[in-house]
Formats: sequence, structure tokens, C-alpha cells
Amino acid sequence: MAARDNASGGPAPIRVFLASSNSGKLREYRELAGSSGLEVDLLPGFRDISLFEESAPTFAENGAGKALYYSRFTRELLLAEDSGLVVPALGGAPGVHSARYAGPDATDADCVRKLLRAMEGKSGDERRARFVCVTVLARQGRALAVVSDLVEGILTEEPRGANGFGYDPVFLLPDLGRTSAEIPPEEKNARSHRGKAFRKMMDLLLDPNLSLLS
Repeated sequence: MAARDNASGGPAPIRVFLASSNSGKLREYRELAGSSGLEVDLLPGFRDISLFEESAPTFAENGAGKALYYSRFTRELLLAEDSGLVVPALGGAPGVHSARYAGPDATDADCVRKLLRAMEGKSGDERRARFVCVTVLARQGRALAVVSDLVEGILTEEPRGANGFGYDPVFLLPDLGRTSAEIPPEEKNARSHRGKAFRKMMDLLLDPNLSLLS
């Protein structure tokens, strides 16, 4: 089923709730959606819902689990994602534990400090890392689509830049020579793992030849 026409005769926006309380992620998604016809907002009452336990070993399993779980609390489309930083030299850490790498109540700065301590003495290819994002669309307990993407980078020895969040200040984009926190939001969105995955999802949602919303 395509988006219904609104009162003016044009296609009504497609409404999607985000299974998150992270205002930084919401801001990125809204910037990515732009004037595409998608309306993205945080899931109402998200903070009052018992948290989904992200105990799976992969981004895909956690993303799908979150989407199926939280989609039962709304009749609207529900978007969930699991994303994080993968550092091969650390055995894949922080990985699925990226948001809580320094503990369940740790701040972004705490996680960055722990990461930099773990990277002490490492150089060259040992400092390579990648951001990974798996995005899942669901409605009332049924998965509709799963997409993923990534971006490669190098870890700096100290934080740089005031934009972004999470590990952005220590994630250097080699072709730019700047971290994800040193570039404007629109440039980050064009390159980020979350941006690339979300654009894939938008293509699916807005394709009139697909029956994704049936």
C-alpha cells in the first residue's frame, strides 16, 4: 500500500517512529529524511517502556530484536537500528557494546577515554576501525526490511571536533583528514554508516513499485 493522499491531493507523508531516546540520532534521521516525504519522530512513551535487552552477539540480531519488540507498542512503522564501532585490533570491540563500553551509565566521553586507553601503543593498521549500522523496519511485530552499511576510518590519539556524538571525535575519515566530529552535519550524513543505511531504507519505503507498506 502506497502512502495515502492528503487533503491537498498529494501523497501523505509516511510516518516512521524511531525506537530510541537519542536526540542526536533523531536529528540525523530528520536531516537525512529532508523533504523526502518521510516524517521521523521518537516513539511516544519510549522512556516508559521496559528496555529491550540487547544481548545478541551481532548488530543484525540486536537491531531486529529491537524492531520487533518496540513495534508492538505502536500501529505506525517502527525503525530500529543497532550500530557501533568495530576495531579489529581489539578483537572487534567495542562492537555491539559500543554505547555501554565503559559501563551501563557511562557517558560518550567515558567510552572514548576507555577506547583510547585500549589503543595506547597501537599504530598504523592497528588503528583502523569501522562504524557499522544495521537498520530494521517493522510494524506490529513483523519485520518488513533489513539493511546495513559501514564506513571505514582510523582512530586518532585524542578527540578532535565538537560536532557529532559517540566516537565521532576519534574517528578519522582518511580521505578528508578530519574526524566525524570535525565536519558539518550534512557532510557527515552523506558519509556515515547510519546515513548510508537509512538512504537504502528510504529507497525501499518510497519505491512505488514495492509493496513494503502493504
